[in-house]
Amino acid sequence: MTGAVRQPVFADVDTGVDDAMALAYLFASADAEVVGIGSTAGNVPVEQVCENNLGLLELCGMTGIEVSKGADGPLSIPLRTAEDTHGPAGLGYARLPASRQVLAPYTTADAWVGAAHAYPGELIGLVTGPLTNLALALRKEPALPKLLRRLVIMGGAFDYRGNTTAVAEWNISVDPESAAEVFAVWGAAWGLHKPTHLPIILGLNLTENAIMTPSILSRLAVAAGSPSAQMSVLDDRGTPSAASNPLIRVLEDAMRFYFEFHFDQGEGYLAHLHDPLAAAVALDPDLVRYRQATVDVELTGTLTRAMTVADWNGRWGRDLNAHVGIEIDPAAFFDRFIDRVGPFAQRLG
Repeated sequence: MTGAVRQPVFADVDTGVDDAMALAYLFASADAEVVGIGSTAGNVPVEQVCENNLGLLELCGMTGIEVSKGADGPLSIPLRTAEDTHGPAGLGYARLPASRQVLAPYTTADAWVGAAHAYPGELIGLVTGPLTNLALALRKEPALPKLLRRLVIMGGAFDYRGNTTAVAEWNISVDPESAAEVFAVWGAAWGLHKPTHLPIILGLNLTENAIMTPSILSRLAVAAGSPSAQMSVLDDRGTPSAASNPLIRVLEDAMRFYFEFHFDQGEGYLAHLHDPLAAAVALDPDLVRYRQATVDVELTGTLTRAMTVADWNGRWGRDLNAHVGIEIDPAAFFDRFIDRVGPFAQRLG
C-alpha cells in the first residue's frame, strides 16, 4: 500500500486473543496510524489488559503509541471475565516480552476525548471490548459523536444467537448499561439528521463468518517467511509453536488455545476472528454490507438481558443510531489480513 493515506485510529480493547490479532492488523496497515490504545476490563482484568497491550507494542517494535488504563469494571454491575476462552493472561498459551513503556498518566476516557480533539473530524474509533470507557468519555465530552470521523463497535448479535447467553453477545453482556448509553447518545447526536455518521456495529451474525482455521493460520506463517507445522485437533493440548518468527509464534500459541476452546464448545477446531474483522472495517467500511437501524439493549428482561434489539422498520419512532453489518466476504477479509500481517511479521524478523 505504497503512498496510502494514514488514518488516525484510537483502539479501545480488552485484549484477549482476537483483540491482539486486531492490534497486529492495525500495526501492519500502512493506511493506519494508531494514535492511542485504551484498555478496559473484559476478557481479563484491566491490569492484565494493560500488560498485554504494552507487551504487544514491544513485540511489534511499535513506538510513540500511548496505552491508557480505563475502567476496571462495568458501570453498575460486577465484572465477569473470560479466562476460559482466552487463557489465564488473555493470550492463550502465548507469552509476550516485558515492556519498557509505562502507562499514560490519564484514563482511557480522557484518552478518547484527547484523541478526538487532536484529530477533529478525522479520528476513527474502534471498540472491541465492553463499551464502558466510551460511555464514560461521552459523559466527559457529549460532542464526541460529532468529533469522530467513524466509530466501529464489535458487539451484539442481530436476529442471531448469543455466545454468552442464549441471546447476548460477550462485549455487550459484560456491561449492557454502557452499551445502551452509547447507542442512546449517538442517536440523539445524529439520528436522522446525518445518518452517514452513525456507528458501524458488527455483531455475531456477521463476525462468526470470519472463521480462522489451521490452514489459514498456516498461510499467514508462510506469508511471514516462517512456515511451521499446521495445527491439528490431534495435537497434544498446548503444543508450542515451532515458528521462528516472534510474532507468528505468539499468534499461533494464542490461536491454539482459542481453537481448543471452540472445539470444546462443539464448534470445531477453529475460531471466530471478531475483532480483527472490526479493525479491517474501521479502515475500510466497504468490506461489509450494512443495514440502518435503531439499536437498543434490553436491560430488564429475565431471559433477554443484554440482548441487542434492532428496530429495522422504525416501529419505535426513534432516530436511527447504527449501521448494522449484515454481510461479509470472509475470503476477501482473510486475504487482506494475510497480505498485511504476514509481511509485517517478516519485517520484524
